[in-house]
Amino acid sequence: MRYSDGLFGRKEVPRSPVPAPAGGAHPHAPAQPLAAVPRPATAAAVPGPAEATPRAEEAAGSRLIVGPNIKLKGVEIDDCDTLVVEGRVEATMVSRAIQIAEQGSFKGTADIEVAEIRGSYEGELTARGRLVIHATGRVTGKVRYGRLLVQEGGEISGDIGTLGAREPGGRAA
Repeated sequence: MRYSDGLFGRKEVPRSPVPAPAGGAHPHAPAQPLAAVPRPATAAAVPGPAEATPRAEEAAGSRLIVGPNIKLKGVEIDDCDTLVVEGRVEATMVSRAIQIAEQGSFKGTADIEVAEIRGSYEGELTARGRLVIHATGRVTGKVRYGRLLVQEGGEISGDIGTLGAREPGGRAA
């Protein structure tokens, strides 16, 4: 590559020189000294409510967000307080909460405390606390829950039961 060629083989356009301002000052020098420019107060100098209480995200714990158009496949998700699914996830999960958005889908096994389903869930789901299926939600497979709320329009199908239910043969579920 020749020195006159630009990046990726493009020719560089010659630039016209910038006329120097009167007085011989450098063209990029600030108009006034930096010390004279007023500066905003820093967070350390001004105590506020942000320092007194932790941010909501920090208080909520660890959060994994699988965004739209993302597919997460063949993983084991542990030590995640909240999994937010906006794309597609195929996994095994032990966590505190799962939230599946309208376009999101989860396929696999989950053992969690709270589940909010607006999209689709397929597989084995154990929601020890609460399972909420919103109007756009669809859950299929083996489902065990502590408490269940299904909004009008929400769907649940498969082997459904409470955590205290007994399976045929006398065993606890």
